[in-house]
Amino acid sequence: MGMNIGTGGSNSEAEPMMDINTTPLIDVMLVLIIMLIITIPIQMHSVNMEMPVGTPPTQEKPLEVRVDIDRQGVIYWDGVVVDRVTLDNNMLEAAKLNPQPNVLIRPDKAARYDNVAYVLANSQRRGLSKLAIIGSEQYR
Repeated sequence: MGMNIGTGGSNSEAEPMMDINTTPLIDVMLVLIIMLIITIPIQMHSVNMEMPVGTPPTQEKPLEVRVDIDRQGVIYWDGVVVDRVTLDNNMLEAAKLNPQPNVLIRPDKAARYDNVAYVLANSQRRGLSKLAIIGSEQYR
């Protein structure tokens, strides 16, 4: 503890001390930190995991079907030109497969949207659920 001694004159007025004593504050903070350190549970460095036993499953590449649409609106099923009736039949057959194939739709940059929308809506009506539109690099 410190003590402030005046300058010794009798006509000096007592001035208020502007300093705050931080020693009790520091003592309380140290006690709280020690209590916190004691009460925190010790962290374990190991993680217990149940790993699967046996042979891993084989990684089979899923079947893919490419549907291309050129700028004139001609539709290709795996590189073969098809009309709309054949496209419907091919989509029905693909929807019956288990697991369903991935249908990759690649429209040309200049293809009309109604042809692309027809292929998308038709594939949904036929029950195909794994659709992807590819070839977006041509739009850059």
